[in-house]
Amino acid sequence: MTTFTNRLLGAAIGAAVALGAHAALADMAIKFSLDWKYEGPAAPYLLAKKNGYFEEEGLDVTIDSGNGSVGAITRVASGAYDLSLADINSLVEFNASNPDRAMKSIFMVYDRPPFALFMLKSSGITKPEDLVGKTLGAPVFDASRKLYPAFASATGLDLDAVIWESMDPPLREPMLVRGDVDAISGHYFTSILNLQAQGVAKDDLTVFMYKDFGMDFYGNGILASPDMMENHPEEVKGFLRGVVKGWAAAIADPQSAIDALKEVDPLINPDLELQRLQMAIDENVVTPATLEEGMGLVKADRMAKAIDQVALAFGFENKPSVDDIYTDEFMPSAEDRMLK
Repeated sequence: MTTFTNRLLGAAIGAAVALGAHAALADMAIKFSLDWKYEGPAAPYLLAKKNGYFEEEGLDVTIDSGNGSVGAITRVASGAYDLSLADINSLVEFNASNPDRAMKSIFMVYDRPPFALFMLKSSGITKPEDLVGKTLGAPVFDASRKLYPAFASATGLDLDAVIWESMDPPLREPMLVRGDVDAISGHYFTSILNLQAQGVAKDDLTVFMYKDFGMDFYGNGILASPDMMENHPEEVKGFLRGVVKGWAAAIADPQSAIDALKEVDPLINPDLELQRLQMAIDENVVTPATLEEGMGLVKADRMAKAIDQVALAFGFENKPSVDDIYTDEFMPSAEDRMLK
């Protein structure tokens, strides 16, 4: 073998080793849990993966569907997942009940919460006090149901004034339509469109949005495991940059996000999920605050008020502070947070 050939071979081996080392560095595996099924609001995360935004940050992200915020929180608390999307108010309750496993939200996604109660107009329910003696239905882990004590406190209702009936998620809206329950709780963009699919027009519904009754809560945010925060802070920051890029791309072209969603779940109804995504964008993500300051930030005074309301509703003995619930330590720069 000639000296020239040896040099070529050595160069090829060196390049292969360098490429292999780069690939190893660029492939940190991260498991991310959604709060719910592969529906429209999940599409921006899948679009971020499809467009390579996570890969650009040196991350190999697996995105799994969820079964509610409580499940998304416990997935991270157990160490099964590195990050998840979950209702920050459910995190308040979790931390108060599990101080030895307390975690923090690191990024707010829903600047306005989607929590709501839904009634058919034919029920005659037009104000909160009309719920007295009525039967409300929802899965036991539904965030709006779990926060109902705060809604009751804010509206002067006795907690024992209503009866709750539990059911699996696919039965929630059909049971309302059939009259098996008088009202249901749920995320606005979920139940409105599920009821529409059941043949109920929006004009035939009465909706109590929690935010309209003095409950200025935040909604779903991203939380990270203690291991991720302590040992992989740069990867956490990179993940959040990818999330913002995914949402910005979905806002600019919602159909591209739904196309990414359909690749993961071919059984979705694209038109329905496009509507659901647009509702989440308009109602929960794009707000005056996020347009001015970008995604992710939490105002301490607003969060403190929400913690007070949740603590009052659930009777916490040891109320968490804002710093116990949220940190901006991993927040992307102002430029990297902007949606447009």
